Amino acid sequence: MDIFDRLKSAAADDWSSYVDHSFVRQLGAGTLPEPAFRTYLVQDYLFLIQFARAYALATYKSRSLDDMKAAQGGLAAILGEMELHIKLCGRWGLSPADIEAAPELQATVAYTRFVLDCGAAGDLLDLHVALAPCVIGYAEIGKKLAPGGADALGNHPYREWIGEYAGDAYQDIAVKARRHLDDLAARAMTERRFTELAKLFGQASKLEADFWQMGLDAR
Repeated sequence: MDIFDRLKSAAADDWSSYVDHSFVRQLGAGTLPEPAFRTYLVQDYLFLIQFARAYALATYKSRSLDDMKAAQGGLAAILGEMELHIKLCGRWGLSPADIEAAPELQATVAYTRFVLDCGAAGDLLDLHVALAPCVIGYAEIGKKLAPGGADALGNHPYREWIGEYAGDAYQDIAVKARRHLDDLAARAMTERRFTELAKLFGQASKLEADFWQMGLDAR
């Protein structure tokens, strides 16, 4: 087991509340109400702005060029991911300026500031453990919802979103993030520290579940 699998196992209930959330199940089934998805997508755009800041913080916290390059890659991936949000929100008549002007809801603030605080108060390993449920978790969710790839989804109403995270490009991002997390753990983790990291991972997973719930509550 790599460090990511160990963290999932140690925080199994919190992880399940996130990846098996009703929002995810409805999204996969194509029954998720559009208002719930719209609220989620706008908030996720605001969320990614703060996550971009987290990767900028990761650059500052890095002690090697390889770590800096990993942070640069993460930042580039986030900025690319935001283009999907702009495209989908544009169909509802929302411009990037409209999305950025939307108020951050409580779940968005809670999760993003938690991650930034983990990075500011801790080291690079703390920060990447806090990021992992999102970065790697979305790849697992995408693959689960589209095991046969986006083409197999046909006219699924959320095909583009699922396809983004099930696709090879995002799956590769997650693989690299997972390897980097394992490398950081090999350099900086003790077994005693693992217990603390598992709590951090579990909290991040719960905040992810709250983020899904925010979308459902907006129906």
